[in-house]
Amino acid sequence: MKLSVGGALKLAFRPWVEGLENVPAEGPAILASNHLSFSDSFFLPAMLDRKVTFIAKQEYFTTPGVKGKLTAAFFKGVGQLPVDRSGGRGASEAAIKSGIEVLERGELFGIYPEGTRSPDGRLYRGKPGGLARVALATGAPVIPVAMIDTEKIQPPGKVMPKLMRPGIRIGKPLDFSRYHGMDNDRFILRSVTDEVMYEIMKLSGQEYVDIYATVAKRQIADAEAARKREGKSAEGAADDTSGDDKSGEQAGDRGADKPGDQGGDKAGA
Repeated sequence: MKLSVGGALKLAFRPWVEGLENVPAEGPAILASNHLSFSDSFFLPAMLDRKVTFIAKQEYFTTPGVKGKLTAAFFKGVGQLPVDRSGGRGASEAAIKSGIEVLERGELFGIYPEGTRSPDGRLYRGKPGGLARVALATGAPVIPVAMIDTEKIQPPGKVMPKLMRPGIRIGKPLDFSRYHGMDNDRFILRSVTDEVMYEIMKLSGQEYVDIYATVAKRQIADAEAARKREGKSAEGAADDTSGDDKSGEQAGDRGADKPGDQGGDKAGA
């Protein structure tokens, strides 16, 4: 499945890659990438000779029906690992445990430190719980990765993807063995995460925003909801004004046709 999907992506989109030599030919490593598009988890593995395992929503593997089974088979084929992310801290622990198991097998583990896709193409603050804890628990090197222009291939709301060349920049491995065994120190976790995000920023050229992407998404959604409410309020006010104008016109018409006025006209005649 990986070969067929990877071959199709290479043929259709012709992604360019820099820094392939930074991915070890064997042994465990963590690929920490920015996250611009749903397709990031496909393009990166497609360009590597080794299998990369990413965490994916469990819903992709449990949807019923023919379409659901095909989707599950596709995600399994490209190295996605199902994790139930609806349980808060329990879900986070499950994702960390899964990542450690992948690395202990000597494989490549892919992770998005931002925790979700960027809502506007900028790079957001990395979450320290996943990436740093897995790195410090396993001693595996962290390889920063920058996905370039993948969000332009299929923007939200677009059904058909745009045929264009996305890019991938792979940085040099980062060694955090000096912090081994300190995966419960929140200051160390923050420091490790920030160092990785800085390297991703240099590779991607993205503007960095020092808030979590989940917070930015809420702010954008709240602003959009407020804009819609203001629009409806403006429409309602316009309707009220229009109604007042019509009432005034009708009153004026009735005043012009009063019986007294008609009598006066007759008397004058």
